[in-house]
Amino acid sequence: MSAVTEARSPGTTPQWLLRGELALCPCGCIGKRRKGSFVAKTLTGLAGIVGQAIFSEDMAGRKGLLQRIDPRVKLVTTLVLLVAVAFLRQLPLLAVAYVGTVALAAGSGLSVGFFLKRVWLFVPIFTGIVVAPATLSIVTHGEVILPLWHWHGHVEGVTAQGLHGAALIILRVATSVSLVVLLTLTTPWVRLLAGLRALGVPRMFVLTIGMAYRYLFLLLDSVEDMYTARKARTLGPETDVREGRRFVAAGAGALFGRAHQLSVEVHQAMTARGYVGNARTLERFQVAGVDLAWSVVVVAVAAALLLVDHGMGA
Repeated sequence: MSAVTEARSPGTTPQWLLRGELALCPCGCIGKRRKGSFVAKTLTGLAGIVGQAIFSEDMAGRKGLLQRIDPRVKLVTTLVLLVAVAFLRQLPLLAVAYVGTVALAAGSGLSVGFFLKRVWLFVPIFTGIVVAPATLSIVTHGEVILPLWHWHGHVEGVTAQGLHGAALIILRVATSVSLVVLLTLTTPWVRLLAGLRALGVPRMFVLTIGMAYRYLFLLLDSVEDMYTARKARTLGPETDVREGRRFVAAGAGALFGRAHQLSVEVHQAMTARGYVGNARTLERFQVAGVDLAWSVVVVAVAAALLLVDHGMGA
């Protein structure tokens, strides 16, 4: 048998590791599809969360437009833009603001596709489902442009006024979420917490968020280790759902005890090293010329959007 070698550059993953297994036939003629364990599916989802967090930290360390801005300046300017977006009432201006967030993502070295999926797969779609009833004539009266049914001789359906209001809310939420996602993806977590503390956010609030974020991943690793240890001591496939639920309940109790013990040990170690509650970084914050220029541009853009919106609404 001749060995087939695949040409690849040093340090890259072999293609045979990336190649997926052949799926079973949907008709079931060449095998029986087994239902996966809900515990394994949950752990797979948790591993995906950890991978996304690591990927976000990697993107925050890139050299891009927003990565060069001081975290304190970035926090304040993001708040200014959020307030400006909240007061916009014209769809074209909201569309321009949203396109601006996409341009900032591209200028910061972020994948546009990843950025769009990160925004639109969560809050805006949920917002669209929530505001969908407001497009109907029974909620928002106006000109019916899509008749759906008749009620006592009157045409009921989707109104132009309802669609306008729904589009306004969805675009506003999408733009606001995009600004927040830009802030979190272009700022390392430690620098973001240090910037919040420098702007006067209460120390206890910053400490709680920082510790929860840092040790959440450690606890997720503990859960994965517990499940791996159980799998190593189990013979045969897992078919007893009740046994799986008992394992989840017992694991949750053990994880709670481990988290409590870990919090005590971490607090003692931090106190012994002189920790007083302030988030510190290895580099000091210093406002540079690019930060001042960014602040001037953001304030000018926010003021221009509000002035044009006021003129269009007059």
